[in-house]
Amino acid sequence: MKRRGICYDVGRELLGQDWRPDFDPRLVHRELEIIKNDLCCNTVRLCGKDIDRLMLAARDALHQGLEVWISPELYDHNPQETLDHLLAAATEAEQLRGQWPEKVILTIGSELTIFMKGILAGDTVLKRLMNPINMLKLKYSGGHNKPLNAYLAQAAREVRKVFHGAITYASIPAEKVDWGLFDIVCVDYYRGKQNRNDYGERLKRYFTYGKPVVITEFGCCTYKGAEDKGGRAFMIFDRNDPNRLKPGYVRDETLQAREDVDMLAALEAAGVDGAFVFTFTMPIMKHSNDPLRDLDKASYSLVKSYADDTRGTAYSDIAWEPKEAFRAVAKAYKEMMDAKVGTTGGYRTRNNSYDDKGEKLQK
Repeated sequence: MKRRGICYDVGRELLGQDWRPDFDPRLVHRELEIIKNDLCCNTVRLCGKDIDRLMLAARDALHQGLEVWISPELYDHNPQETLDHLLAAATEAEQLRGQWPEKVILTIGSELTIFMKGILAGDTVLKRLMNPINMLKLKYSGGHNKPLNAYLAQAAREVRKVFHGAITYASIPAEKVDWGLFDIVCVDYYRGKQNRNDYGERLKRYFTYGKPVVITEFGCCTYKGAEDKGGRAFMIFDRNDPNRLKPGYVRDETLQAREDVDMLAALEAAGVDGAFVFTFTMPIMKHSNDPLRDLDKASYSLVKSYADDTRGTAYSDIAWEPKEAFRAVAKAYKEMMDAKVGTTGGYRTRNNSYDDKGEKLQK
């Protein structure tokens, strides 16, 4: 696998809440340092709304030698507002690409059928997700694909006027994207009960375009049963109290670690060019010894954040602790990194070998 990645949230804003309310550039630098050196990543996907935050984190990551995927996100806005925000971010991203021409990739949207207003009924993400008619449309009618691709065509056309590097779109399996618009084929791809037995096989359709295939999100939450719920596993909150979970969910870091590594192995075996674990940290979902207040159980993050200023033991300068999944993913990524090919300075996957520029070697 060429790209060993992790999603890194600089401040997604959903339902009026900033997922990273305390943005400290010094902490960002330290976490990116850990991502590269300890988690053994060579690429990071930066997600969030604030363009200044995105560019600050991108510049820091680039200085540290990481490839950077910039993913500006503006949830629950109409297509024109979403496009305006994207173009502002793309213009700034081009300045970085000029300094690091081979290291900056732009994601022009993420799961827009769900996150952008106007394709499915509902003013908010939650209303769109909770509407059973919307879910039936996604699964059976395909009516969302025409307006989605119309927007993507316009966005790709406008973005290429100001950003001259590779662009892509983070899709969901229910979206049939016109991949001719993009340089890389990408999908947010979780494993659950329905696709557990053919998780890798279902990716075959993405390889028919003759372009690199990258998984822009995959992962698992931290409780027993999360392995069956895939990308909807986070929906275990008490509807009457957002700071409380429904009863009956048992914390299980070992399960999360096993699932993350199993999915990673399946993706590598399928031949993907890269994958981004979702996600490094979710600071608003704090860990607690109270099972009903342990919001970290509903988190896909590789580290657990503490509710107070408690420092971790693995990193005494940071108020979080690596979960078992952190160590499991780090081990898997290190094994990939160490799988060198002779003296070429390249690397090997289960099916192919590459030189140090990522070009496939002939068998």
